[in-house]
Amino acid sequence: MNILNKVLILEDEKPNSDRIKRLISEIRPDLEIVGVLTSIQKTINWLTENSCPDLIMMDIQLADGISFEIFHLAEVKCPVIFTTAYNEYAVQAFKYNSLDYLLKPVEKDELEAAFTKFENSTKTSGPQSSLIEELLSRIQTKEYRSRFFLPYRDGYRKINVQDIAFFSSQMTITYANLANGEKIVVPQTLETLEQELEPKNFFRVNRQYILHVNSIEKVHNFFNGKLKLTVKNCPDTEVIVSRTKAPLFKTWLDY
Repeated sequence: MNILNKVLILEDEKPNSDRIKRLISEIRPDLEIVGVLTSIQKTINWLTENSCPDLIMMDIQLADGISFEIFHLAEVKCPVIFTTAYNEYAVQAFKYNSLDYLLKPVEKDELEAAFTKFENSTKTSGPQSSLIEELLSRIQTKEYRSRFFLPYRDGYRKINVQDIAFFSSQMTITYANLANGEKIVVPQTLETLEQELEPKNFFRVNRQYILHVNSIEKVHNFFNGKLKLTVKNCPDTEVIVSRTKAPLFKTWLDY
């Protein structure tokens, strides 16, 4: 039986890391959070300079790339609970030190169950086929947002997600930009929408835009390994994909 004293959190979105910290304080108030890191490079530096904690909560998509790269660049001796908004990484995660795989937003009872699983496991135990089957069964049932029901004039308006070309964020306000050029304010943040939208259709290209795959008209090479996108019906909208996110974006488009 394992004892859980220290946990390291890898998460590049502050609302998500704050949520995890809050849940930990509720279910394991004595558990020490030894750090909250936002990138692959910061994690590698931390693991080099510190002894491994009992457990790592690891977001798969960090600020500078996919966190699986950490296992190739540093020694990770402890189990990992992966957290992500993208269920397509599930099977790949079990190639590493994966104890569990939680879809965002992480729920209190799921985190509690994952901690209990760690405490009841042995250090030599690895992922079992039954665990993988259970995981796949669970993630395949996730439902994504299909519409919005928004206040409009003296009533309400229904907007189907399939009619939205992209979401944008300007001065803390989130807009749904329809394929017909109309722009509508929605109450959700891009962080929330990233978790609610079907990942095979929508991609968070940067901190300002989430694009529908059908809205992308052209992809141009940009300097320093970045990409510049042309969005349909928005010729004046310049969308840049960072060098670290470009490979994941190209893989998403090619799937």
